[in-house]
Amino acid sequence: MGPSGSVVSGDFELTMDELRAVARFVTRHAEEVLPVFERSVPEDPRPREAIEAARAFIDGERRTRRQRVASLDAHRAARSAPTEAARLAARSAGDAASAAYLHPLAQAGQVGHILRAAASAARVGELGADGDPDVAEALLERSRRWAGPVLRDVLSRYPRADRGTSRVARLMSALDESLRQPDAAGPSS
Repeated sequence: MGPSGSVVSGDFELTMDELRAVARFVTRHAEEVLPVFERSVPEDPRPREAIEAARAFIDGERRTRRQRVASLDAHRAARSAPTEAARLAARSAGDAASAAYLHPLAQAGQVGHILRAAASAARVGELGADGDPDVAEALLERSRRWAGPVLRDVLSRYPRADRGTSRVARLMSALDESLRQPDAAGPSS
């Protein structure tokens, strides 16, 4: 880390404030869907611990091994979750903790660390509404409003998200496209 608090290795720089803005956006979505996981697997604390690790970073603590370990643990919890919605909720928690370590590399795969939790939350909402795509679109619209100028600026440094075949990948690609539009500016929360 350089003297200004920037992450200096990579294709561009990311400041700690920018990483915190990304982590805040990701964590907001993860917190929203965490109850879906906890209802399915109430005895597994790993996704909640990942969100707590993300919150510690957002609130000004240094990024540490805590975020990395919690992220991996939440992703492990996702693998054994009994439903798609619970798996997506646990992955979102893992993404929240790992947002502190977003890499400043011009690779499309890095966009997933920024937007996958929002797309997953939209899919969880869609699943909860018997697959209604209008619910997912409404949730993506809310995510667009939550994405402040700092998040959009960070996103613009990366190539566009890969268009995958899964529903979450398609939702993420749609969100990515819309956030890169000049009129995508909205209030930051």
